[in-house]
Amino acid sequence: MIGLWVVLGIVVVLIIWYVVANNKLVALKNNRENAFADIDVQLKQRHDLIPQLIGAVKGYMDHEKEILTRVTEARSGAMNAKSINDKVSAENELGAAMGAFNIQVEAYPDLKASANFMQLQTEISDIENKLAAVRRFFNSATKELNTAIESIPSNIVAGMKKMTVQPMFDLGRETRAKMDVAPEIKF
Repeated sequence: MIGLWVVLGIVVVLIIWYVVANNKLVALKNNRENAFADIDVQLKQRHDLIPQLIGAVKGYMDHEKEILTRVTEARSGAMNAKSINDKVSAENELGAAMGAFNIQVEAYPDLKASANFMQLQTEISDIENKLAAVRRFFNSATKELNTAIESIPSNIVAGMKKMTVQPMFDLGRETRAKMDVAPEIKF
């Protein structure tokens, strides 16, 4: 009789532990998805501004069609991405394309003096700053989720639910490679 109560007690403790660990993982997963929803709002605004920015630049940069095409294709890929991880990857590509675009813009002083272009650049800059803030929140939520997925004993429940470590929303390979190169200083 005592053995039955001990076994029953162990089973109850295991069930309670599973429920608590499962609920924690679900809450962290939902927190990450909510954080990405905040990013999605900023990305939508960014996607809406890019065609306007390209339109303002086309007259100045007719011979730079490759850059404009890359930005347009990257925007399309970002807008068509379905999962969070696909969106992160596509947005990294768009960020790299926009970086190349911004470098090309530096070569056009008349363009930089255009009031329409300057307004669009200001709006894009504002959105990029907001994106940086919500990315930090998203990456924090992702870090918490990943820590729970990899930590003992919640990793057992995560394994049972086939939960895997999720990627952070970082700068992307191309942008990171450029940042790792020392700046060239000319006098």
